Amino acid sequence: MKKLTLLPLLFCFGFITAQELDGAWKLIQKNGEKVTDREVIKIVQDGYFALGSKSLANDEFLGAAGGELNLDDETLTEIRDFDTYNSENIGTEQEFNISWEGEHILEISDGIATKVWERISEESDALTGNWVITGRQRNGTMNTMTPGDRRTIKILSGGRFQWVAFNSATKEFNGSGGGTYTAENGKYTENIEFFSRDVSRVGASLEFQYEVKDGKWHHRGKSSKGDPIYEIWSPYSQAYQK
Repeated sequence: MKKLTLLPLLFCFGFITAQELDGAWKLIQKNGEKVTDREVIKIVQDGYFALGSKSLANDEFLGAAGGELNLDDETLTEIRDFDTYNSENIGTEQEFNISWEGEHILEISDGIATKVWERISEESDALTGNWVITGRQRNGTMNTMTPGDRRTIKILSGGRFQWVAFNSATKEFNGSGGGTYTAENGKYTENIEFFSRDVSRVGASLEFQYEVKDGKWHHRGKSSKGDPIYEIWSPYSQAYQK
């Protein structure tokens, strides 16, 4: 009888451990020095992460990286799908030592560099998740797509979003953008804080209609260029198969 009681407790503990990184994080210190010249935001959700960096002086895009991650006690393991800083990291397993200072400060070290991250939010809503695009309407027809080596993801957590287009096989990076967002009563609003393709878009706000139907995110509105769009985004863990 004791064993039957213990198993659910172990399961719950494992779930909490796996989820404790979820949310939005900001890099505040590197190798003992405060980070003041750039903003680096890392979004973690559903075993995946994406980070984007921009210059605070002129909003210039500095880089992006992301991929799968797993936290096991004091070891963080990453397998990157994209990395504009060092493409050699793509597809390789990297391990980091971590230590917590309370629930919202995390120190991560690879033995060469030590970074301190502060969790800025862990709030969630109907669109919180890691998504991959699986449908786009053109000329009135919905064209479906199966995510493969080349794919576009959009990760949302802690009131932050980031989209990334890349090819994990060729290590090609096609673009990324992100910022803050709200999703309420069927209205989804993006506030752009960085954009790799056009820095002039920083500061813009875009409004869309959204609906989560059969587990998929239906996204309608106008693009940053003013063109009408209708896209379907699916949960990454379900739609993307290695």
